Amino acid sequence: MLKVTNAILSARDATLVIGGRTILDHVNLDVRPNEIVTVIGPNGAGKSTLVRCLLGLQPLTSGEIIRPKALRIGYVPQRFPLTANVPLDVRRLLSLTLKPTEAEIDAALAETGILHLKDANIARLSGGELQRALLARALLRKPELLVLDEPVQAVDFMGEARMYELISEVRKRHGCGILMVSHDLHMVMAESDHVICLNGHVCCEGGPTKVQQDPEFAKLFGPSAARMIAAYTHHHDHDHESHDCGHDHHHDHRH
Repeated sequence: MLKVTNAILSARDATLVIGGRTILDHVNLDVRPNEIVTVIGPNGAGKSTLVRCLLGLQPLTSGEIIRPKALRIGYVPQRFPLTANVPLDVRRLLSLTLKPTEAEIDAALAETGILHLKDANIARLSGGELQRALLARALLRKPELLVLDEPVQAVDFMGEARMYELISEVRKRHGCGILMVSHDLHMVMAESDHVICLNGHVCCEGGPTKVQQDPEFAKLFGPSAARMIAAYTHHHDHDHESHDCGHDHHHDHRH
């Protein structure tokens, strides 16, 4: 049984089969307000596909996605098409699907640290600057749930650290639930409340320390990965002892 407490987004036995191949196999997941849940896994594990299913962009073969109909979602995709010849500046990027005021645009860009780039062509932004612009765009929706698919892609190491710090600050400031897909084990373990290891099915999950000590984690990423991130998780778990989001999952993976 899965105990559900005030989740704003849930997956129940989410299964996706395409062309006879099982992409997702009875995946269960909950995201609650003021919580960072991160999905990690190797390439081809179904992480981005799971995000598409959770957002309603890809129908499931079986199982269900549960979320309030009026849930406000901010989404930062893994890839954003850029065309150098199209004169799209950051201000216009933030206004493509919304009609924010100039003050709202300025506030979102200030929060993500790129107000000075408001008039810059997005094709000329660095990887980190573009991700911050996309995050600002997502924040304009005043999201209750923020979905970030590889938010530090094409960002250097120092930029990754600053981006994860910003994501943590966004959670504290807005109290939104955050679902993140990431390949960066070190930063994920430092900043997440709940980690889900996915490889088609949920291999293991829990707090960062629990996950990095799980034999299934070592099978996925190698024993050296667990040792390398131990220093990152020690400080994190002390910080989050009082931030108990009530996860109590018991999964039947049906393998």
